[in-house]
Amino acid sequence: MKKIKIILIITALFVAINTYAQVPPPPPPNHGNSGNQSGGNAPIASGLFILLSLGAAYGGKKVYDLKQKKLED
Repeated sequence: MKKIKIILIITALFVAINTYAQVPPPPPPNHGNSGNQSGGNAPIASGLFILLSLGAAYGGKKVYDLKQKKLED
């Protein structure tokens, strides 16, 4: 057990050192004459549709399973 703790501590130290060794991201580009502007054109509609459809399918399965369980009783 003591060896496992030592191995976990050493592994955690190496992971922590590697996270500080990464290069910081570049500065954001200028947009137009008014300087940096917040926001962007991230396409969230398709991801939102996928999440909503998966949630509806999960809820439908839960309702279906609940009805099947009531029919068995």
